[in-house]
Amino acid sequence: MAKLVAVSVGRAAPLDARAGDGGVRRVMSAIRKTPTSRAVAVGALGLDGDEQVDLSSHGGLDKAVYLYPAEHYPFWETVRGQAGAAGALPHGALGENLTASGLLEAQVWVGDRLRIGEVELVVTQPRTPCYKFDAHFGFRWASKMMVQSGYTGFYCAVVRPGRLAAGEHIELVAGERAVSIEQAHRLKTRGQHRDCFWGRLVPCPSSAQPSAPPAPRASCSRRAFCSPSRRSGAGRSRAR
Repeated sequence: MAKLVAVSVGRAAPLDARAGDGGVRRVMSAIRKTPTSRAVAVGALGLDGDEQVDLSSHGGLDKAVYLYPAEHYPFWETVRGQAGAAGALPHGALGENLTASGLLEAQVWVGDRLRIGEVELVVTQPRTPCYKFDAHFGFRWASKMMVQSGYTGFYCAVVRPGRLAAGEHIELVAGERAVSIEQAHRLKTRGQHRDCFWGRLVPCPSSAQPSAPPAPRASCSRRAFCSPSRRSGAGRSRAR
């Protein structure tokens, strides 16, 4: 069974990133996450104590929680070592809220449910890294390595709010099983499909709790990849 290895949160803070002209500019980011041993409340827009800055890339109802497989950490430690930034990476180093074992991209599908403690999540889409990931990791090709490797992790929407903590087991409940996260990443980053991949969204099953906010929608059909429109995240002004 899959397991929640770590729960991490972070506040927005200045981050020095490479500008287009080769210089450095200071931006705000909450990509730096710190593991916590306490139980954390999870609401419709994410974890209590966690912030996001750029909702075009992260956050909102459809991308409220970011989960990353613990199995990929040795890869990133090797890559960083080759780039001259050796050392063990603490959990949360990929900017994730939840570090988990047993949930690789090829094993998880858009629309699958994850039940962790009191919380139920629905898998919505793979991560697309931005330039802030390069700045955070300390070398320019970090985001390209994530795209090329397919070690993206994935975003989840919150179906049932509640509390969760590191060490809890994760129950994976299969959804429609039309597109895996691995397949979604390949299609999302493949030439002409990149800008229209998330155009049409198929509703996921609604929450069992009437008091919970409406369940965000996740793309669950291969036919949905090339709609001309594209949906943006909704929510408060938070992002990585």
